[in-house]
Amino acid sequence: MTQPDAPSPAAAPPDAAGRGAVDPVETQREHVPTPFWTLVVGSVGVVYGDIGTSPLYAFREALGPARADGVLLEEEVLGTTSLILWALVLIVTIKYVVILLRMDNNGEGGILSLMALARKALGGSTLVFVLGLLGASLFYGDAVITPAISVLSAVEGIKLITPAFEHYVLPITIVIIVALFLVQSRGTSKVAAFFGPIMVVWFLALGLAAVPHIAANPGVFAAFNPWYAVHYLLGHGTGALVALGAVFLAVTGAEALFADLGHFGRRPIQVAWLGLVGPCLILNYLGQTALVLAKPDTADPFYQLVPEWGLIPMVILATLATVTASQAVITGAFSLSRQAIQLGLLPRLEIRHTSESHSGQIFLPQVNLLLLLGVVVLAVLFRSSSALASAYGIAVTGTMLLTASMAYVVLWKVWKLSPIAAAAAIMPFIVIEFLFLLSNLLKVFEGGYVPLVLAAGLIIVMWTWVRGVGILVRKTRKTDVPLVELVAMLEKSPPHHVRGTAIFLTSDPEIAPAALLHNLKHNKVLHEKNVILTVQTVDTPRSGEADRSRIEPIGPHFSKIVMKFGYMETPNIPRALAQLRKQGFKFDIMSTSFFLSRRSIRPAAHSGMPLWQDRIFITLAKNANDATDFFQIPTGRVVEVGTQVTV
Repeated sequence: MTQPDAPSPAAAPPDAAGRGAVDPVETQREHVPTPFWTLVVGSVGVVYGDIGTSPLYAFREALGPARADGVLLEEEVLGTTSLILWALVLIVTIKYVVILLRMDNNGEGGILSLMALARKALGGSTLVFVLGLLGASLFYGDAVITPAISVLSAVEGIKLITPAFEHYVLPITIVIIVALFLVQSRGTSKVAAFFGPIMVVWFLALGLAAVPHIAANPGVFAAFNPWYAVHYLLGHGTGALVALGAVFLAVTGAEALFADLGHFGRRPIQVAWLGLVGPCLILNYLGQTALVLAKPDTADPFYQLVPEWGLIPMVILATLATVTASQAVITGAFSLSRQAIQLGLLPRLEIRHTSESHSGQIFLPQVNLLLLLGVVVLAVLFRSSSALASAYGIAVTGTMLLTASMAYVVLWKVWKLSPIAAAAAIMPFIVIEFLFLLSNLLKVFEGGYVPLVLAAGLIIVMWTWVRGVGILVRKTRKTDVPLVELVAMLEKSPPHHVRGTAIFLTSDPEIAPAALLHNLKHNKVLHEKNVILTVQTVDTPRSGEADRSRIEPIGPHFSKIVMKFGYMETPNIPRALAQLRKQGFKFDIMSTSFFLSRRSIRPAAHSGMPLWQDRIFITLAKNANDATDFFQIPTGRVVEVGTQVTV
């Protein structure tokens, strides 16, 4: 199997994927104003799916350390609830809803968008790049753990209907997970349209189920007093640190607020949180608090909030809600993969667009399969949501802490706050999240190693890909011929010319493409019109149409074209070439041939990487998507020229 030679992801990542370049018709479709309340409901279904299922297990797990001594005191219950409520207020409401939603990168959010913004402000900082890489790797850990723990926690509710169902929890969970991943190829639009209203019902059910218990004991509102949280932390030593790890489960999913910013916009996400999601979550935690205060031996306070007749409907609704939570994180993993590929951190992967009108709705078969395998393996290994809870926190706390660190750079360099003012604004969140991370690190040997192992593996893969591409670029540069010199030679001693246009793709517009040299060497002909085409990725989500392409004539028969695409876009070369007609470029796809170089990669005895890294790189290269598909070039117009190279 061979790997396309040009363009190289190191110089101008071709091994990228993102949103398709937008044509005028598609632009009109995408920019039809969507009703505000439709966006609000949509954000409830997608953005808040993950955090909305936390009440299933967060309060139960947070009470664990307090139950350890066998006596559950009222102040311990209120202290646990106070920690959860203030975590929701400080981290979700203030950090994400108020501050981070304003740190968009041309309307896009997420840790890689924030990384691009911070790197640009610092002039290409390597440290920020590494932090973004680590944050992205941890997010994949979250994407594997979330479906497993969410679906398990929902299905476990059937044990309360009758203990005889206990042996069916894991099989039912696996069936739901497999079905969820199998429908991904159909696209998310219908799923989102279905689950948005369901999640609205879910949040209303969360709040309403708690109201009778709160009415019976309105004293639970005392949990809003931060004294209970501080007193709990100071009075329980290491037990308080353990409890913090479970408390953090209540805010898992907050990262989705920022990651899905480009899908719904700031205002709908904010209104959904302040008007529905936040109040209903708070009511539910207060209701569970009242229930535990009334019945301290309650094993599963969430499901016991509802009367016996409402248990089966609540289990069904919870299962639907957890599927929605899983859907949100899976599509987030697709979007993150697209950005990582476009930034040159991963090889090209197959990307299927599942909507004719919204290019952001994508499906990555290889990523989907890997996530499915990871989720099923975790569910089988851990077998319960309680066992898996230990693995959950590290991935999320790590991502949030890295996000806060990069937010400091944006406050300082982009918002132009003084370093002291920027630190004063963001440092409280860094301190809080560092404590959460420390508490979760205590559970490394109980399952917390899972996201760390996943992140380490992904970092090795990304580092190997970037490093291998760099070695290939350096090796091929040794035989490079400057394009200007080659054009001058061909003008003095022209070969036989044939009709039509030849387009040669390359990562470096100053160097003659290998495909051009091989064509001249073996076929001894030159087309009437030759275009040296370079595709570049810019540090913004999308490139403006005015800056999309630049033409530079370099001789009677040659010209250079540089196309720029944002990291959220998938380059569509034929469409972009057709748009160049406005600049006088005559383009007819039926008289145009695209020349691509393909490299057959072999491990070298002495190279810049160890043999094990060579093998990883070659495996990644073999599984990379074909350049023809990635650049959306008609297969009948492509000529490929093969070469061998060692790494």
